[in-house]
Formats: sequence, structure tokens, C-alpha cells
Amino acid sequence: MLVAAAVCPCPPLLVPEVATGAAPELDAARSACVDALGVLAAARPDLLIVAGPAGTDGPGVFPAGSEGSFAGYGVGLTVRLGEADAASPAPERRLPASLAVGAWLLARTRWAGAPVEGLGVGETLAADRCARAGQELAARADRVALLVMGDGSACRTVKAPGYLDERAVDFDAAVTRALGDADLTALSTLDASLAYELKAAGRAPWQVLAGAAQGAGLVGRLLYEDAPYGVGYTVAAWS
Repeated sequence: MLVAAAVCPCPPLLVPEVATGAAPELDAARSACVDALGVLAAARPDLLIVAGPAGTDGPGVFPAGSEGSFAGYGVGLTVRLGEADAASPAPERRLPASLAVGAWLLARTRWAGAPVEGLGVGETLAADRCARAGQELAARADRVALLVMGDGSACRTVKAPGYLDERAVDFDAAVTRALGDADLTALSTLDASLAYELKAAGRAPWQVLAGAAQGAGLVGRLLYEDAPYGVGYTVAAWS
């Protein structure tokens, strides 16, 4: 059963080495993410699963010990998702960027509360399949926690990656309310086509979370909301 969840944004800029001189601009987001992970630790899970959006080469399960790199952003920084089982072969696939940011957050907070695995979620995965995947995750252990990585629209300003789209503000506001209130119905019914048009990479992982939380009775708390680069970032904790 799902006992806790943390929702965090997943831009590589969250990693100070990647952001370099702009690093202080996301200090508040980083601090909120640390607080959200504290909620996960306090829940004393048996298993932590990090779920985040993945491109065509990144969907699927990533076992403990999987590595990710920020070399593509000009930074020689490698991260590892938890500790690999010494009896298992070394994982071969590299983490998608969203899970690499999640692994960085766990290292930053010195996570040691439970074994860690990853799940790359295809950004176009249909809502019903997201819900099914979430239900399967929640059944993995008696006490499961989720770290859900995902960004809102990338169309909040003319300098945003997706340029300005007037629909983005209302979309992000609805997502922020749903994540802050742990509103499973609102998350489950997010418009996938609109999310795609607005380049909202978090839609599918949020719907995985909604599926995992069915029947868990979790209460949400909003910790952060902003769009510093024209991209909607939300941090929330469910417990």
C-alpha cells in the first residue's frame, strides 16, 4: 500500500552544478524538495520507487544501483539510484534525466530509509495504463513510498521552452491544486492532449501517483509553486 508520496519537479537545473551561476534561483524549490523527502522518510516505507517521465528510450523499471549522468549538460556528475544488490548483475541502462534528478535529490538528503527502485513513465502513456501501473507499484510492498518527478507546462512566458500559451496558467493552477489537495479524480482526468501541447512532462507520472494512491486515504500539502523559467514547478507531500 502507498503510505507517502513526494512530488518534485525534474529540471536538470535543480542540480546546482548544472545551473552554475543561476543556481540560487531554485534554492526555494530545492529546500521544498528536501522537506518533501523528509515526509517520505518519516513514513518508514519498505520500498521507495522514484517515478518520472521518460522518452522513447527510457520507459520501464530501473533497478537499484542504476546510474545516471549529467554529462549531456556539460557537467561531469554521475548519480546512482540507491545501492545495487551485490548478488545481481550491474544495471546496464542509464537513468533518464528525470530519474537522475531524483537520484540526485536522494543523495542530497542522504536517503537510507528503504531500498530504492526507479520507473520511467512514457510521456504519452494513456491515463488508464498510468493508473494500472500505479496500482501495481502500490502492491509491491506493505509500505510503499513514491518520489514522483515531473514538470508542469513549459509555456508560461515568451522565453519558456514552449513559448507563451495562454492556457498554461490555468492548466498549472489546476495541477497545483490537485497535487496540493491529493485530489485523485482531478489528477486522473487531466487532459493528456492539452498536457502534451503545453509540454507538461509530469502528466503521466502524476496519473501513476493517482492510481497508486487509490484507497490509501492520503492527505496532500503544497510546499512550493512557481514558474521561474516559464515552466510550472510544484512540490507537494502526501502522507
